[in-house]
Amino acid sequence: MSIQRVTHRDLSVCMLPARASLVLAFVGFVLWPWAVQDSAQALEPGRAPNIILILADDLGWADLGCYGNRFHETPHIDRLAREGLRFTQFYAGPVCSPTRANLQSGQDQARFGITQHIPGHRRPFARLIDPLVPAHLPLEVETFAERLQTAGYATGYFGKWHLGGSGFGPDRQGWQTALVCQGNTQPPRITGRDAPRRTAEFLSERAIEFIQANRQRPFLLQVSHAAVHIPLSTTPELLARFQAKQPAAGYPCLPAYAGLLAELDQSVGQIVAAVDAAGLADRTLIVFVSDNGGLEHEQSGRVVTSNKPLRGEKGTLYEGGIRVPAIVRWPGHVPAGFVCDTPANTLDLYPTFVELARAELPDRQPRDGASLAGLLRDPTRPLARDTLHWHLPHYHHSTPASAIRRGDWKLIEFFEDSQVELYNLRDDVSEQHDLAAAQPARASLLRTALHQWRQAVGARMPVPNPAYDPARATELLKRGGGR
Repeated sequence: MSIQRVTHRDLSVCMLPARASLVLAFVGFVLWPWAVQDSAQALEPGRAPNIILILADDLGWADLGCYGNRFHETPHIDRLAREGLRFTQFYAGPVCSPTRANLQSGQDQARFGITQHIPGHRRPFARLIDPLVPAHLPLEVETFAERLQTAGYATGYFGKWHLGGSGFGPDRQGWQTALVCQGNTQPPRITGRDAPRRTAEFLSERAIEFIQANRQRPFLLQVSHAAVHIPLSTTPELLARFQAKQPAAGYPCLPAYAGLLAELDQSVGQIVAAVDAAGLADRTLIVFVSDNGGLEHEQSGRVVTSNKPLRGEKGTLYEGGIRVPAIVRWPGHVPAGFVCDTPANTLDLYPTFVELARAELPDRQPRDGASLAGLLRDPTRPLARDTLHWHLPHYHHSTPASAIRRGDWKLIEFFEDSQVELYNLRDDVSEQHDLAAAQPARASLLRTALHQWRQAVGARMPVPNPAYDPARATELLKRGGGR
């Protein structure tokens, strides 16, 4: 396989063609000098925290030991929860690219039309034609990495990007050191190094090198894992361990899934250990979160995991598709062992990071998230914001829809038939009791608010499909799946 080397400014970018059979895409490799550089803008030690964001892929709300799972083994992530703050009502987008877009931009993904994974599915015979998905995050967007650079932060990005290919990678969005790779098996090789066989281990090594190289200055680090995305694979040792383990009643207990999650957990442990060994624990905010809810069913129909008691899975707007695990650790600043029930969202991380870094929010772009800085220090304090929105105008594991949550009430509007469902999440977290008919006034109020929000953000909508074929549409929808 040939490797093409190109140059962008003073960055060296190495591009490797994708191999779909391995679900492995080496999108880009950017090497920035590792030596610590003097900066007139560098923050004084202790003035603002280092920030590490660890993003899991397709990890469900119920997959971790600290969220009640009795089969998986996640001791390092569980320790992170004991030493920090664990959210019970934290939300993301329903699929990959939308969450990554709102994380980087602090704006709802509907503003860009990135409301499905890039490049999206095509459903040629479905009732509706869903909007085309842009191929990349607009370069004019100022990411939180760009904002933190203005405050003297070194920035590093390692792992899955999924917001655009060559010319639209993290190196063009404020990440000075960027290595993008995709898939859980063989990561890209670096000249002069023997690459580890497993991607999680590879990403850990790169992250630890970055931490050690920048320990004398404030740094921002994002590690974006491909785990636990399908196709599932793990080491022979971990596979054997979970094959020999007694299954937990009422749960799928898939050994390959458990082994891949254990690899993710080990990576988290290695990164946290590097922070602690460098004496940076009380100066480093660590955030662990998933990009969407768990994928319960593979395209073949095999059960992968379970989001119960939540309903639904990745690619739906039920809680199982959008409610995700989220843990924050910052010793001496974030209370240890605290469980926070306040609804929050991946959109909120951008303004949180900017505030904690004492940087400035950009003047020329919308601000859709709410800073969690005060909540992290005092999890009992309420947020001023009480409404969250989602827009999935695509066929994925459900039909095109939008949703709104206001307080404990959540309404989902489905576009094929304009029907709505209304749930009280405080009393019915499993979304089993649709109250739309029993409370028409509340349903109407929330539907109106949802329509107003879609108009305000310029949300793109599906349109009727003149080639609609019910039989062929059902066949394709059953195949489902996605990124």
